[in-house]
Order: sequence, then structure tokens, then C-alpha cells
Amino acid sequence: MNSITTTAKSIATESSVAPPVERRWMSIVFLQGEEADTALDMIDRNGPEAAIHHLSQWDYGDQTRDAALVNGYVYDEIPQSPTDRVIRGDGSGYALTYNRHFGYVALLRHFDPVLEGALESMAPPARFGFERQRTARRSYGLRL
Repeated sequence: MNSITTTAKSIATESSVAPPVERRWMSIVFLQGEEADTALDMIDRNGPEAAIHHLSQWDYGDQTRDAALVNGYVYDEIPQSPTDRVIRGDGSGYALTYNRHFGYVALLRHFDPVLEGALESMAPPARFGFERQRTARRSYGLRL
């Protein structure tokens, strides 16, 4: 095989490989103290899937995502210590992290920032005649 064939194959391979999908994890809820004790007891009684289902009630979709982005609660990987238990929900997109010794429970959800950003950039449908309104002209400062 000559260098031209090798170069052509490497270019074809590079162009046919799709870019990796960026998935990130965002914090939905973090409980500690007495609130965490209640969730930890639920895990002991009914299992981690029941706790995931219960804690997912704190997920308000876009509001939760926006709050996590603003407050810096977005992670490349699930944040965990060596003593944490991490349970991923079956197909739910959630991950439960808990530690009985330190007394905390956290629920995270994975999301694709590129996909969700594209969905947000789509213009919402016009409603209530707002499409006919125009913006007012801006005046800058005082005029003498």
C-alpha cells in the first residue's frame, strides 16, 4: 500500500466518524441531614428505584436545567466519592448517588446540551397576535 492510498483512507475515516455526543449530568436535588434520612430509609425499604422515582418529582425540566447551568451544578461525570453508592435508573436518565455514612442523597439527570440548545433556539409558534407587534425604538440618554 502506498502513501496516497493510506492518506485517502485516513481522510475517508476521519470524515465518516461522527463527532462524539456530549452528555453531561446536572444536579436535580441534593439532600442531607433529616431530609436525606427519609430518602435513605426509602432506599432501605423499597429499593433505589423507588427513591429515584420519588426524587424525580424535584425535576422541573427546563427550569431545573437552567438553574443547574447558572449555579454550576453541571458535571461531565457523575460526582461521587469512593464510598458513595451510585445507581443509574433503568432508561430514566437519572442517577442516584447516596452515602449513608455521610448522610446525603443526590439525584442527577443526564442531558445533551447541544440537542437541548437546538430545541431552545427554535422559534415558538406565534400566539395571541404577538407576531404583529413591533419593538419600540430605543432612545439613548438625555437629549438637549
